[in-house]
Amino acid sequence: MDTAIITLAISSALCSVIGAASFLAGGLLTVYVYRILIKKKRLNMIKEAELEAEVIKKEKILQAKEKFYQLKSEHEKIINEKNNKINQVENKIKQRESALSQRIAEAQKEKAETDAIRENLNTQLTLVQKKSDEMERLHKMQVEKLETISGLSGEEAKTQLVESMKDEAKTEAMSYVNEIMDEAKMTANKEAKKIVVQSIQRVAAESTIENSVTVFHIDGDEIKGRIIGREGRNIRALEAATGVEIIVDDTPEAIILSAFDPVRREIARLSLHQLVTDGRIHPARIEEVVLKTEKQIEEEIVEIGKRTTIDLGIHGLHPELVRIIGKMKYRSSYGQNLLQHSREVANLSSIMAAELGLNPKLAKRAGLLHDIGKVPDDEPELPHAILGMKLAERYKEKPEIINAIGAHHDEVEMTTMISPIVQVCDAISGARPGARREVVEAYIKRLKDLESMALSYPGVMKTYAIQAGRELRVIVGSERMSDQESEKLSYDIAKKIQDEMTYPGQVKITVIRETRAVSYAK
Repeated sequence: MDTAIITLAISSALCSVIGAASFLAGGLLTVYVYRILIKKKRLNMIKEAELEAEVIKKEKILQAKEKFYQLKSEHEKIINEKNNKINQVENKIKQRESALSQRIAEAQKEKAETDAIRENLNTQLTLVQKKSDEMERLHKMQVEKLETISGLSGEEAKTQLVESMKDEAKTEAMSYVNEIMDEAKMTANKEAKKIVVQSIQRVAAESTIENSVTVFHIDGDEIKGRIIGREGRNIRALEAATGVEIIVDDTPEAIILSAFDPVRREIARLSLHQLVTDGRIHPARIEEVVLKTEKQIEEEIVEIGKRTTIDLGIHGLHPELVRIIGKMKYRSSYGQNLLQHSREVANLSSIMAAELGLNPKLAKRAGLLHDIGKVPDDEPELPHAILGMKLAERYKEKPEIINAIGAHHDEVEMTTMISPIVQVCDAISGARPGARREVVEAYIKRLKDLESMALSYPGVMKTYAIQAGRELRVIVGSERMSDQESEKLSYDIAKKIQDEMTYPGQVKITVIRETRAVSYAK
């Protein structure tokens, strides 16, 4: 039993040893095989890498060759182009050299011909000089013989001959001048009347008198209430903004706008038309519309000036002169529209200058500009002719134009023939029957004097004479003047009008001072 157990133990121990040996042998074999496989795999990878590197090398070599051939082709192309350009330049140089050689040959040929001609001329001049010397010698001999025969020297004989010819010429000239003067005296009056009549006939302008009121037509009387506004605030705002008296009476479907300044009346008319059309009538809207209308009128004035110069064919005027011409539409001279009067004078001057053989364009330009001194708002104490002359000087007009403007009322001496023509045509235009009305001009001047006098006080911003000069509204700045100073200003203006001006009835002075606080919600 014990032997069996020992045998079994030995057998199991042998089996364990054999198993361990087998396991160790298997592990070593596995490691060996694994190493062999790894080595083969490495060899395969190296071969693949070498093959891939070979392929890449071949591709790079091909690409390099292609790039080389491409660069070579481009380089050859550039070289060919440069060679072509060089050939072209060489051809041009050869052509120029050929032409230059030809010109040099022609020049040498011309020089040879010129030298031959010069030699010929020198020979002829020598002959001429010899003949001249011979003739001078013969002339001296002849003069000496004549002096011996007449007993006078050559200078004495020449002096006597010149004196006798002078006396004879003076006698004939005086006779001729007397004949011309007699003929001119006989025909001058007739020709002058003929030229004036022909000029007037060729410019037959209508005569219209400027009014101081404008009638604004409305569709219905219910609009009058909206224009007046609650407690009259709308109509007061419109009168304050435009300086025009607005008369709303029982006249059906009509409102009367009264002001001596046509610009103000036009601004009021257009503003009222826009307000009535829009339907929104309140003080803030009225002020906004009046401001827009003033800008619109200013643009229209410039457009009228441009259109007038184009119609008359007058070019090159300074932009400020064009603006002054446009503003003539809203100015009057003794009731006669100033723009219509100036256009008429321009056309008359052009026709009369053409009849007299002078420059008609220059005369037309002077005729159009002769009354520009009546337009500026800041009217100094200078006569309008002198003021117009200074404006023309400022805007670089020609001396003939400047003299014609300044001399058309004899304020300065006339220095050109254009000046009397403009003066005569100005008189012709104003002398047409019904062209002017002195009463209207005196009335407008009185209203302007009222406004200018009030505007001379410090702190006054705007002045408006309304109700035919029976009321003067003075608008002052609230930051410049207090309420007490406004009352004193009203009294001072009234006293000055009473002491210095002549006027019918009484004049009401209304000083308006208001404070506005404006903020914006953003």
